[in-house]
Amino acid sequence: MEKKPVFLVVNGPNLNLLGEREPSVYGHETLEDLEEKCRNWGDSKGIEVRCSQSNSEGVLIDILQENRKEARGAVINAGAYTHYSYALRDCITALAIPVIEVHISNPEAREEFRHKSVIAPVVRGRIAGFGSHGYILALEALRNIILQGLSK
Repeated sequence: MEKKPVFLVVNGPNLNLLGEREPSVYGHETLEDLEEKCRNWGDSKGIEVRCSQSNSEGVLIDILQENRKEARGAVINAGAYTHYSYALRDCITALAIPVIEVHISNPEAREEFRHKSVIAPVVRGRIAGFGSHGYILALEALRNIILQGLSK
C-alpha cells in the first residue's frame, strides 16, 4: 500500500486555550476540535495530517526539524512568536517544504504589535481572519502546491 503524504499543522503558544481564551476573537472551538477538523480533511484527501502544539519556541522548532524529511508541507500558527521569533524564521527558511502561515484572527486588524510578522517573508503564503476555516484553506493551498509540483 502506498504511504500517504504527510502535512504538519503546528500551533504555537496559547493555542491550547482555544475555546476559553478570548472567544470573541478566537471563537468557541477547542484545539481538539480544530485538530479533528484538520485530520478529517486529510482523511478525505488521502493525506496524513499531524497536529502539534507547544507553548515553547524550541519545541516548535524541534517539531518542524524532526518532520522535515517526511512532511510534504506545513501549516503554522506561531501565535505571538510570529512577531519576534527569528529562531523560528531561520528554521522555516532551512526547510525544503512549503510552509503556510495561518492566523484565526486578522492580526492587522488588532493591536499594532501584531501587524508585523517576521516569518511572513519566508513562508509560501499567509491566511488570516477566517477563523478555524483558515487551517482548511491553508491545507488546500498546500495540496494544490504539491499537486502542481511547485516548490517552496
